[in-house]
Amino acid sequence: MSVFNLSNAIMGSGILGLSYAMANTGIVLFTILLVGVAILSLYSVHLLLVTAKEGGSLIYEKLGERAFGWPGKMAAFGSIIMQNIGAMSSYLFIVKYELPEVIRAFMGLEENSGEWYLNGNYLVVFVSLGIILPLSMLKNLGYLGYTSGLSLTCMVFFLGATAYTVPILAFAFVCHPEVLPIYSELKDRSRRKMQRVSNLSIMAMLIMYMLSALFGYLTFYGRVEAELLHTFTKVYKFDTLLLLVRLAVLTAVTLTVPIVLFPIRSSINMLLCSGRDFSWIRHMLFALAILAFNNTLVICVPNIRDIFGFIGASAATMLIFILPAAFYLRLVKSLPMLSPQKIGAAIFLVVGIFFMIGSLWLIILDWIHNPPGSHQEH
Repeated sequence: MSVFNLSNAIMGSGILGLSYAMANTGIVLFTILLVGVAILSLYSVHLLLVTAKEGGSLIYEKLGERAFGWPGKMAAFGSIIMQNIGAMSSYLFIVKYELPEVIRAFMGLEENSGEWYLNGNYLVVFVSLGIILPLSMLKNLGYLGYTSGLSLTCMVFFLGATAYTVPILAFAFVCHPEVLPIYSELKDRSRRKMQRVSNLSIMAMLIMYMLSALFGYLTFYGRVEAELLHTFTKVYKFDTLLLLVRLAVLTAVTLTVPIVLFPIRSSINMLLCSGRDFSWIRHMLFALAILAFNNTLVICVPNIRDIFGFIGASAATMLIFILPAAFYLRLVKSLPMLSPQKIGAAIFLVVGIFFMIGSLWLIILDWIHNPPGSHQEH
């Protein structure tokens, strides 16, 4: 169940067309980059688990507080909230734009028929209240292992049924906000056991990413768009295979949202209600408030590609590179600063800082030449 949950969390930080990336980089370079990111993520999780053991806490914000006081706590809190709000919103955007198409195909309606139940804004609220909210009311992440297994099965469906695939997958391997909550619920908990869970999850997602990108690229070649589902729709229109693809994607992303909601609620609870006993009322109200905020964002903002880009460049980089390395250097006292482990962590930290600065600079340049809101795709 922990492997299912962590794998599902890895599929969770925004939409990236892997086939489009492969079409632009080539199969060899894409493979090298993807494997490289997977290795870096594994190393980052290793740093986080060692830090959690020596820092004496399985809560990201507490590690930040013990390492750098209130600024460290707020850095962890802000990064987790930004990253997961962006991931939740991306999944809900898929529901908003794809569920009306599924209903229209089932009922044989014309594209501009205008029925209220084909309004994506209404549908995303119904899905949030009817499916996501009840799953988010569960007390522990472990209970979601079954729905995570179903979600992953839906994504594997593309690989088993056909040579066509839709990589509505997570950007890279950002799963760090969920690592410690899953670790805390792990049966017979040990750092080595959690590392095995992380290894299995990341390697499984690496294989799924690679196959998804490869099958999509080899199917459409030069016709691949930034989001492969758009290419699929243009080529195959409304046939049975496309309908099954859409249903599987909708199921997968809907069942992933509660996994992403848990660390957001945990962070808010830690910031506002630290030291208080568990309260079902607070537990449910926080879930409802988080969902309400994300629904409002998805309904009111027609195009949040630029927001996701900024969140990915800042929060994702903080969670993968900067925070785990900084916490490790500060809290792990059993090793001298000039040890190979500490030097490796320091290099990792510097690489993360340069990567974040470079990514944000490129985004700002893009905003200057292509102002936000000028992009036509959603």
